[in-house]
Amino acid sequence: MLNLMNDELKKVINDDQFYSLNTLKTPHLARNLARVLIVFSAVILMGMFLPWQQNIRGSGTLTALDPANRRQTIESAIAGRIASWKVMEGQFVNKGDTILTLSEVKEKYFDPNLLARMREQIAAKESSIESKVQKKNALSNQIAALERGMKVKITQAKNKLRQAHLKLESDSISFASEKISYDNSLAIFERNKQLFEAGNISKNKFNEMESKIQLAKAKRVSAENKWIQSQTELINAEVDVAGTEAAYIEKISKSKSDLNATLSDLYDSQGSLAKLKNEYANLSIRNEQYNIVAPQSGYLVKALKSGIGETIKEGEAVATIMPAASDLCAEMYIKAMDLPFINTGRKVRVQFDGWPSIQFSGWPNASVGTFGGIVQTIDRVDSYEGKFRILVKPDPNDDEWPEQLRVGSGIKGWVMLDDVPVWFELWRNLNGFPPRLYAEGSMPDTTKKADKSK
Repeated sequence: MLNLMNDELKKVINDDQFYSLNTLKTPHLARNLARVLIVFSAVILMGMFLPWQQNIRGSGTLTALDPANRRQTIESAIAGRIASWKVMEGQFVNKGDTILTLSEVKEKYFDPNLLARMREQIAAKESSIESKVQKKNALSNQIAALERGMKVKITQAKNKLRQAHLKLESDSISFASEKISYDNSLAIFERNKQLFEAGNISKNKFNEMESKIQLAKAKRVSAENKWIQSQTELINAEVDVAGTEAAYIEKISKSKSDLNATLSDLYDSQGSLAKLKNEYANLSIRNEQYNIVAPQSGYLVKALKSGIGETIKEGEAVATIMPAASDLCAEMYIKAMDLPFINTGRKVRVQFDGWPSIQFSGWPNASVGTFGGIVQTIDRVDSYEGKFRILVKPDPNDDEWPEQLRVGSGIKGWVMLDDVPVWFELWRNLNGFPPRLYAEGSMPDTTKKADKSK
C-alpha cells in the first residue's frame, strides 16, 4: 500500500486507536517464527552437507569363534539308568570330571564278573589255538617225512626194476645160448644115431651121446625157466614201483587232508578269538561309559534328565555344557542386498543387549556404550530368510568387550562403510538404493589384489 502520509502526521495519529490500520500490520509472533524457521532451515541445509558414514545394520547373538567353545549337549553312548548326579546346574566342571553315573539296564551285561569270564574264554580259546598250531606243525612234519620216504622207496623200487631188467637180459642170453647148445647137441646125436644104426659106432659111444643130449636139454629147460622167472620178477618190480608211489601218495593225501582240516579249525578259532577280544574291548569301553564325563571345561548349564532311576536311551542328551569361551564374537545376519559391500576386515560397531548405549550410526565417534569389532568371516550360503551370517570379532585397537557378556545374548551391529554427505544418505534411503562402497577415485587394497589375481 502506498504510504502518502508524512512523518509529522504519523506522530499525531496513533495506529493502535484504529482497528483497520492495526490489522494491516505484521504480527510480532509471526515475524519471530519466520526468523526461527529461516535459521532452522539454514541449519538443516548446512547439516545436509555434513559427513555421514554409511553403514549396514544387522542383528544377531553372541557366540564363540571356535566351534569347540560353543554350547553343546552331553549325550550318553549307552542305554542305562541314572544312578547318581555328581554336579549341580551352574557348577563349573573341568574336562574329565564325572557328571553322572549310570547303572545297567540290559540283562546281557548284568553279570558283575562278565569281564573275568570273558578273559577265561579268551585264555581257553588261545590254548585251543596253540594246540591246533602244534597239530598243524606235526602234520606238516609228517607230510615232509612221507615225501622223503616216498622218494627213498621209489628209488629202491626203481633200482630193483633196473636189476630185474638186467637179470632178464642176462637170463635171456643164457636161454638163447643153452638153446643153441641143445640144437647142436641134438644134431650131433642124430648123426651118431645114424652111425650107430649103421654099426659104425659102439653102443657105449651112442649111450654117451644120448646122455649128453639129455643134459643139454635139461640145461635149455633150466635156462628157459630162469628167463621166464626173470620176466615175472620184472613185472613184479614194475608193479612194486607203482604200488609204492600209490601207497605213499595215499598217505600224503590223507595227511594233507588232516592238515587242511586242522588249518580250517585253526582259522575258525582265530576268528572266534578275534571276536571274543572285540567283545572284551567293547565291554571294557562300555564299563567306562557308566560314568558320563565332561568333554571339556565349562559350566553345566542345564540337566536335560533329572532324578534318580530315570532311564535314558543310547545317544540321548542328558545335560548341556557351556565351555568357558575366551573367543567371543558377534553373529550378525545381513540382507543379501548389503552383502556385496562387506568384506573381511571391515570395522563394525556393536551394541550388546542390557548394556546401556547411545548409538549414532552415522557418527561412530559420538556413540557411547558401543564397542568396536572387525568382520572375521562371511558365510558362503544364506542362513535363513535370505540373510547371510557374518562373524565379528573384537577390535584389538578398540575398548575391550565387557567380561559380563554371555554367549547367546542379543546384539545389534553396524558395519561401517565410507563417508558421504547427509543429503546423499537421505536420498539413498528414500529411493531404496544400496550404500556406496567406494568413494570416487578410491579403491581398497583388497579389490586391487583381487583384480591382480584375476
